[in-house]
Amino acid sequence: MNLVTGATGIVGSHVVLALLQNNQPVTASKQKSSDTKKVKELFAYYKVDNALFERIKWIELDICDIFSVEEALQGVTNVYHCAGFVSFNPKDRKKLTDINETGTKNVVDACLYKRIAALCHVSSIGAIHNLDYLHDLTEEVFWKKSGKESDYAISKYKAEREVWRGMEEGLNAVIVNPGVILSPGFWEQSSSRLFDSSFKGNKFYTNGLGSYVAATDVAQIMISLISKKLFGERYILVENNYTFHTILSHIQSSFKKPAPTINASPLLLGIASFLEGITSLFTGKERKITKALAHSAFNKQIFSNQKIKKALGVEFRPTHKIIEEICAYYLLQKPKPKIRR
Repeated sequence: MNLVTGATGIVGSHVVLALLQNNQPVTASKQKSSDTKKVKELFAYYKVDNALFERIKWIELDICDIFSVEEALQGVTNVYHCAGFVSFNPKDRKKLTDINETGTKNVVDACLYKRIAALCHVSSIGAIHNLDYLHDLTEEVFWKKSGKESDYAISKYKAEREVWRGMEEGLNAVIVNPGVILSPGFWEQSSSRLFDSSFKGNKFYTNGLGSYVAATDVAQIMISLISKKLFGERYILVENNYTFHTILSHIQSSFKKPAPTINASPLLLGIASFLEGITSLFTGKERKITKALAHSAFNKQIFSNQKIKKALGVEFRPTHKIIEEICAYYLLQKPKPKIRR
């Protein structure tokens, strides 16, 4: 039996789908407040028979509660730890620590206690952080604090340390470090917000680089890594690295909207972040431009995908094709504007 934590999220839902398509049984965990409707819609997007969705065994799981995790592992052999929290807002620092770091510690400890056969942990390229490194970033580049890393990146780095500690204690585990994960649906979650802002006609871009990968590729690779027992390693999962202007232009072109034309300088973004922080203080609205995001907007480091290509011979789906498919689906799901009479 396979357990997928965070099964209602972007990565988790794709892992559940891929496992079922491989005729593997799945126990999918969700929070009490989570809705499985988006997962069902995702299955429909990939034209999967509804009967496959009905084969999912859903359970409620609080990864911050070790006893809840141990109970969820009853009868489980493989664990795909996809649960996590993404935020770049300083006010969410404790929640990031609780879910990403402590939650992963609980999963690792429970896997060791229950003698789980294999664990695949979803980290992030944010956990491969070294601004002084001048070459392409690989899995061998270790963390170096700069003061510019986000609380999210710190929490994922510390979560990885828990997994490495588990490996030293005898756990068969592997870590994946995906870039920006592209997926249909989930429009309000993390990377999918790109499409919402672009649909509204974003005018700004920065000179930084981003690394992208399809959610389907991430899921298939995770399953293959466990199947081939490639434990004790971590793998960067990116199709390629692109300028933000290239990605935003392609998304907005797919929406038949003009490409962004205003190059936001570090000074402009810094002022915007400062003003938004003051506004947030008085209104309580969530900040969208934080210091960490402002720093990452100008980062030009390149991530290498050569290790996973050599290990599995994988060929990633082209980012530009994924974007076109997601944009087409977004337009189908987007509510039509009401006509005033």
